[in-house]
Amino acid sequence: MKLAHVIKRLERNLQQPLPGREGQLIMAPRPLDHARFSYEKKAGARKGAVLILFYPTEDGCAVPFIKRPVYTGAHSGQVSFPGGKWEESDGGLDFTAKRETEEEIGVDKSKIKIFGELSHLFIAPSNFSVSPYLGFMEEEPRFNPDPREVTRVIECDFTYLIDKNIRKRKTMEARNVPKMDVPYFDIDQEIVWGATAMMLSELMTIWERV
Repeated sequence: MKLAHVIKRLERNLQQPLPGREGQLIMAPRPLDHARFSYEKKAGARKGAVLILFYPTEDGCAVPFIKRPVYTGAHSGQVSFPGGKWEESDGGLDFTAKRETEEEIGVDKSKIKIFGELSHLFIAPSNFSVSPYLGFMEEEPRFNPDPREVTRVIECDFTYLIDKNIRKRKTMEARNVPKMDVPYFDIDQEIVWGATAMMLSELMTIWERV
């Protein structure tokens, strides 16, 4: 599936209201954390942004994910989209998404074109209100990940990403909850769950609109 086709369809479908909770809920862990579905800004929450980046490949187009290193923190070892904390010098959160992508995986931010934004999501463990942006590049990037922040870049073909067979469930222990029913995306032998899966689920809901 070519990049131009993917971007054109998403741009068209983004003209409708965002699905928000309806799309996020599909891949939300149970029991539900209802606080993350509030679209009011959380007092004291830090602002952040992530980027869902589309780029052309020889066979179609792809999206990169990153795997975080193991560390003492809320998102140790997890798979996510590149992104991070807003800084005053950024101006808008869209710039944060591009800047963090450049810093984390070595992609030239000047070559990234933002074409959409998804619903923001509150991430309680790290106290972040995160805005997901959609962007694309017209050339295939050469990734140069920062080893302090990224252990591997996972390139996922978009045709694989939209395959519903990669959406699975398992029981996990997380955040002191002994049994959580966790929907996840099975991507390159990695479990993509939590906030990243919920953002991706909203994107898939938009993609599947008729």
